[in-house]
Amino acid sequence: MTIKSKKYYKWEVLGLLWLAFFLNQADRQVFNVVLPLIQDDLELTDVEMGMIASAFILTLALCVPFAGIVGDLFSRKWITTLTVIFWSIATVLTGLSMTPMHLVLFRSVATGGGEAFFAPANYALIAQYHKRTRSLALSIHQTSLYAGVVISGFLAAYIAEIWGWRSSFYVFGAAGVLLGIIMIFRLKDKREVVQDADIPITQKKPDFFKILALMIKRPTFLLLTLAFAGMVFVNIGYLTWMPTFLYEKFNMSLPKAGFVSMFCMHGFAFIGVILGGRLSDKFVMRNRNIRLLLQIVGMFVGAPFIVLMGLGNTTILVYIGLAGFGFFRGLYDANIYASLYDIIEPEYRSTASGIMIMFAFITGAASPMILGMLKPTLGLTNAIALLSILACFSAACIFIAMKFYFKKDYYHGLEY
Repeated sequence: MTIKSKKYYKWEVLGLLWLAFFLNQADRQVFNVVLPLIQDDLELTDVEMGMIASAFILTLALCVPFAGIVGDLFSRKWITTLTVIFWSIATVLTGLSMTPMHLVLFRSVATGGGEAFFAPANYALIAQYHKRTRSLALSIHQTSLYAGVVISGFLAAYIAEIWGWRSSFYVFGAAGVLLGIIMIFRLKDKREVVQDADIPITQKKPDFFKILALMIKRPTFLLLTLAFAGMVFVNIGYLTWMPTFLYEKFNMSLPKAGFVSMFCMHGFAFIGVILGGRLSDKFVMRNRNIRLLLQIVGMFVGAPFIVLMGLGNTTILVYIGLAGFGFFRGLYDANIYASLYDIIEPEYRSTASGIMIMFAFITGAASPMILGMLKPTLGLTNAIALLSILACFSAACIFIAMKFYFKKDYYHGLEY
């Protein structure tokens, strides 16, 4: 591979992983969008639907620390490629479900377990290929989450209304299998070198408990993990119940509720995440705190918009709430892994990502069920508004990390 082709190949890698993460998020969102149709067809209660969604997140959370270790030990190309194919097949099987147990098995266990092994290796592979463009690359990659939930929100509902909810799972699952086959031939692992010499770096064998002990000794890691847990709790609760909220409160059609609930937030999050990534890469060499500052602003200023999107009594007010939180949430999202990698050595980043994701998703797994339990009493209006407390909590954790610990925990390796 020539120098010029190497220069452009890192963007091809980003493109392939963008598409993979797009389908990752789309496969998750299909369930949320067609939730009312599944509920009616299989005669499930709100709590049962919440428990199925929570089981998915819990499975993902329990598997992801092992996924992090695997991502540091073995080929990240094959981990990402095989997991795309695995969860896509599980998505197709979800469409064949006839009972709640089938949904738990195919949706919660198989799909959730498959997706768990994708994230740590995926982010670490992007970080390997992108040094000076890391925040920008991770920001662009994050837009696939927004595109995935927005496009799938509309398409899944549209397909479900015409051909039934099962067809939505068939379509997105088949697309994932096709992408996985393409990745087999196009995706390559990145070999690290020392000072541009063609000498591979010897990979340290990760010891999970040793790394966990190392992470615990770094308060910045613990606080960033707590902040991420708060954000994940908000995000999972919103993604699961917002289409139903609009469907029931404003009598929207299912395709419109699925599209609007995702587009208003993620359309503006797209702007926020690109802006956040550009600002981080531009100013990080002058001010190492910039990534943390952007995350604090994103969560703290975004919190009032969560209240508005829950309590707004007109669609316009709800749309403003969705758009406002989406934009500021984008500033936070742009720096989730870039700020984490500022304090973690390269050889441990997949494992560290896995540990952080595990804790966050174990916490967030309770969100759909808790909102489902609050729905009959407080209503989704108040339940969604209460999520703003978690956004403020996240901002506070990052502020404490920045103020007291980040300077000491900063990784001083020669990456730039």
